[in-house]
Amino acid sequence: MPRRIKLRCPICKKAVVSSAPEFPFCSDRCREIDLGKWASGAYVISSPVQDEEEVIRNNNLESEDESE
Repeated sequence: MPRRIKLRCPICKKAVVSSAPEFPFCSDRCREIDLGKWASGAYVISSPVQDEEEVIRNNNLESEDESE
């Protein structure tokens, strides 16, 4: 018997089982609402993710430019 995980729909918060055809949404309506949010740009990453090594490298390059 497959294991079922019970979660909440990210749009309306109704309970959804992992075996539901619309999972992780409870319905096609909630799936389309989520797609509309993505398409309109409502979901954004607040700031770009930077590699720590890249930041250190950039700071070192700026320091070298100032010393010249």
